[in-house]
Amino acid sequence: MTLNLHPSKTFSLFIISILFITGCKNNETKDQKHSEKINSFGLAVDSLIEIHGTISSGETLGDILIPYGVSDKEIFHIAEETREIFPVKSFRAGDEYYIYAHWDTTESVHYMVYVLNPIEYVVFDLRDSVRVYHGKKEVIIKERIFASSIKNSLWQTFESQNINPDLAVKLSEIYAWQIDFFRIQANDTLKVVYEELFVDGKSTGVGKILTASFRHRSENFFAFRFEKDDEAAYFDERGNSLRKAFLKAPLKFSRISSRFSKKRFHPVLGRYKAHLGTDYAAPTGTPIMTVGDGIVTEARYTSANGNYVKIRHNAVYTTQYLHMSKFAKGIRPGAAVKQGQVIGFVGSTGLATGPHVCFRFWKNGRQVDALREKLPPSNPIAKEHRKEFELVRDSLITKLSSDSVAKD
Repeated sequence: MTLNLHPSKTFSLFIISILFITGCKNNETKDQKHSEKINSFGLAVDSLIEIHGTISSGETLGDILIPYGVSDKEIFHIAEETREIFPVKSFRAGDEYYIYAHWDTTESVHYMVYVLNPIEYVVFDLRDSVRVYHGKKEVIIKERIFASSIKNSLWQTFESQNINPDLAVKLSEIYAWQIDFFRIQANDTLKVVYEELFVDGKSTGVGKILTASFRHRSENFFAFRFEKDDEAAYFDERGNSLRKAFLKAPLKFSRISSRFSKKRFHPVLGRYKAHLGTDYAAPTGTPIMTVGDGIVTEARYTSANGNYVKIRHNAVYTTQYLHMSKFAKGIRPGAAVKQGQVIGFVGSTGLATGPHVCFRFWKNGRQVDALREKLPPSNPIAKEHRKEFELVRDSLITKLSSDSVAKD
């Protein structure tokens, strides 16, 4: 049977057929896109080839992309377009990158991903017009609990049990005002509930420390994290802040090589004299921190003290740091410094037999033993937040007393 259609109808059927075929193709394309998997950088790259590399010293964007068919002109355009978001001069040796390209009759780079760290990355989208943006991988947080007696040092205790040493650093910062980590005893014990971060199924570090109990010199020190108005701090079981006016020591990890003494044999002078400070031995170049906020009153060299910094914290307290190898940038008389700020680096300048910092502490104009001083506390939990804090504290105590913590 033959159908004789009016030309206008024939044209209409033709248009309908085209729309039908196009619609089918569009649906097919949508189905393909819908079924295509997204990788950990948020990109659909099933049809692309992946190249993984590491930035070499002095390597440029051109060195990386030109071998894959990107022209000098395109490289210049990419550098110009991305200058404000992620300048290519920010490339650092040792960082990783991924290239996603299509190989058919010609090479065509679709994406380059620059890895900043295990979580953050930068995408260079080179498909039509250049676009660059920052991204973050999904982070899975799991709560962990760790309990142990301390052997030798906090760091070595964690390392010997395959616990991320970053946990030791964070704990030392939380307890910096309560515990002298240079005087930890073999029978000291620790229990901590913390978050471990996972990206792509791999552990990438330590997140928040939720609570901890540290038994040191037969005394229990508790830490409870309490967050209010996007600010977090740590408090003891009574709601007193763990933050004091001063840190316990000017170095994070080291050992005491000489204590405050009214009569000590001086190894360089060869005679007995007062040693009105505490010596912390550490490798040359170890960062030295100010133990409290204050104003630098002196930053200079003398034949006895070597390079030293003196800081006035308030009308009562002053501290001094001797034998530095060098000062930190910006440390000069009149400079304001914040607690924990690096002010210099361990050395052996002046009358010193080896690399260390001699830490001196003044109270009301008189040098005193910093290790024996009762340091003033900072503000406790505000009255209006007391009940909320107690609910958080009680919840954390339950976790702390548990032998296991949920992994989700």
